[in-house]
Amino acid sequence: MILEQYYIECLSHASYLIGDESTGRAIVVDPRRDITEYLEDASRHDLTIEGIVNTHFHADFVSGHLELLEATGAWIGFGEIADTDYPIRRLRHGEHLTLGEVDIEILSTPGHTWESISLLVRENRDATPSAVLTGDSLFIGDVGRPDLANLGDGTSTDLARAMYRTVHQTLLALPDSVTVMPAHGAGSSCGKNLSAELTSTIGEQRRTNPSVQPMSEDTFVALITDGQPAVPGYFSTDVALNKSNRALLEQDRRIAELTPEELRTEMANGTRVLDARTPDDFAGGHLRGSINVGFEGRFAETGGMVADIGERIVLITYPGEEQIAAMRLARIGSDNALGYLTVDADGIFPNSLTDLVRTAPRTAAVELERLLDSDAVTLIDIRNPGERDFGVIDGARSIPLAQLRSQLADLPRNKPIVVHCAGGWRSSVAASLLRADGIENVSDLVGGYSAWVDRSFE
Repeated sequence: MILEQYYIECLSHASYLIGDESTGRAIVVDPRRDITEYLEDASRHDLTIEGIVNTHFHADFVSGHLELLEATGAWIGFGEIADTDYPIRRLRHGEHLTLGEVDIEILSTPGHTWESISLLVRENRDATPSAVLTGDSLFIGDVGRPDLANLGDGTSTDLARAMYRTVHQTLLALPDSVTVMPAHGAGSSCGKNLSAELTSTIGEQRRTNPSVQPMSEDTFVALITDGQPAVPGYFSTDVALNKSNRALLEQDRRIAELTPEELRTEMANGTRVLDARTPDDFAGGHLRGSINVGFEGRFAETGGMVADIGERIVLITYPGEEQIAAMRLARIGSDNALGYLTVDADGIFPNSLTDLVRTAPRTAAVELERLLDSDAVTLIDIRNPGERDFGVIDGARSIPLAQLRSQLADLPRNKPIVVHCAGGWRSSVAASLLRADGIENVSDLVGGYSAWVDRSFE
């Protein structure tokens, strides 16, 4: 048996290749749109990809099933009740996919969505299961949230109750030795307490995962419906894209370098400018109206929070990062990154653009304390609900970053605004977004809430 995991940090996303060496047959599970790695590994192992299985309709990225269909002619499989605009193989609970010796049993595991399935993998039909690919049902350290992509007439509470049964009647009924291989890890918005570990076992999760401990169904429902991260607006768009016959991603696509004049024209026409440099470099000098989404953070997901899917985008990057930045956006369906301008570590823009260059105001923790004491600023906390459980700054208004664009019109503008997150990366995103929307007197808290807590030790 061949079982390969492919993990990308930017989306905390795991996909899988399962193959049988004796027959050369394989399937890919929960693929991303840039499919070259799956094809190369299949070729290296002398495998033919004959099936593509999605454990559910993903909300946080656009699945690569259509790209793999185009490249391989493989069938596309979903849970039995899934509904799509393209032909699919409906996979029923208890059904077995046989690759030769390697056997894959389909488990219906609703809770994150109604059509969710897991794949129980055995070396052969009679063997003890080796692994279970749980999609967004059972994570390492948590379970999937029930409020992202409802299907049918059920509510999030109904899905949470279905997840309770999925966990206790289906997944925890597996042997303790079975390796758990989920579709997401730490940082994903598909759950709230995901571990940085990429695999575990049923036994380890039974012992350590707070969400699967013995408890009543009502207690479980309350636990998994409370404190979830705010939902990025693009999630519903990606669910729709994953159900539809959308455009395919060109695997060798490259965006063009823009001249300063071309960039100026794009800005004049309202094209969104995403600056992928660090918050410090962005603060030292950036183009007026650009939004700072640093490449070293959750670039794709955050890009989807500040720019609509389909919106025209220009990227400002360090040299060599422009193409992968565009690809990361394409993974969430944002295919309209049309070009880039690179800026070196010194942050010097071309002379012909210097009239557009601005610096960004930033606020230190000790200065924020003085401003709050004199009621001189409006403070906005853009962390997710669960993060606020670790502490808050008195007087801060809570607006998670994923919801900020939808609440721009309601923000008070009678005094300066300071934005803060946990460590300072997201607050630079938020502050630049507010300035791009015309709210000029905005700064971000350097170092975020962590710096606020540590100020007493200075």
